[in-house]
Amino acid sequence: MSAVRSSTEPTPTVARPVVVNRRPGGWRRIVNGTNLAALLVAAFVAAPLYWLVATSLKSTTDVGAAHPTLIPHQPTFSNYSNAFSNYHFATYIVNSAVVTVISTVLVLGLGTGAGYALARLPLRGKSSVMTALLMISLFPTVALAAPLYLLMRDAGWLNSYQGLIVVYTALNLPFSIWIIRNYMLAIPKEMEEVAWMDGASPMRTVVSVILPQAKPGLFTAGVFTFVACWTEFLIALTLNNDDQHRTIPVGIALFGGQFTTPYGTIFAAATVAMLPIALLVLIFRRAVVSGLTAGAVKG
Repeated sequence: MSAVRSSTEPTPTVARPVVVNRRPGGWRRIVNGTNLAALLVAAFVAAPLYWLVATSLKSTTDVGAAHPTLIPHQPTFSNYSNAFSNYHFATYIVNSAVVTVISTVLVLGLGTGAGYALARLPLRGKSSVMTALLMISLFPTVALAAPLYLLMRDAGWLNSYQGLIVVYTALNLPFSIWIIRNYMLAIPKEMEEVAWMDGASPMRTVVSVILPQAKPGLFTAGVFTFVACWTEFLIALTLNNDDQHRTIPVGIALFGGQFTTPYGTIFAAATVAMLPIALLVLIFRRAVVSGLTAGAVKG
């Protein structure tokens, strides 16, 4: 009976300490290490941009002053008018837009097909192909300048749009394939299988199922390609020395004469050239972040 009583007696419970997650309140929620670090990074990035815009609004006297000021005393847009009136800056913008847009479209078209094949199809040697693409994307551009010049000279494509378009497409395609392939790896294969069961063809499956899900990856590859083509300098300087075919980076670098350098005009032209990139980043910032983080675990 004592054994039965001992087995039916309730066991004493031991009180466990309650852990309370206390969050800092008041000013500590605002002034902390994370916010201070973010503020320092933002200031480090914004300071050159502010100096670029502020200098573009200064007169020639203020730009060459011994003690420059942070705020223009008398803001003026004369530097912007000089960039378009005294130089062929409008022509440079058109040249950069044509080369950049066509190169970006080609990279996205070719990169989408290659990325889908490397991510979804049962191909042999995928790892070798991805390693080769990585090696190509990391190859220094300065080592390709002289061979590309000789190749384009023999082809008769110097001082032309197609010369830069072909080179830019080849240089930016490997990295875009990496981005698109990694994002397509994160798309569930069950979505393709359901489309196949419904009778959709492989092409219809890619267009209607895969591509809508891969939009963030496509936007990311497109933004990176656009920025790389828009800001490229060495290849554009090597292949196009005609003023009517120069792009924005080359044209701005050649502003001025033998004895003068119009810094205000250069800063104004750089400000105008920065606007398309800033708009792209602001519009597609969420898609870019999603495209960069996709595939971080898989593949």
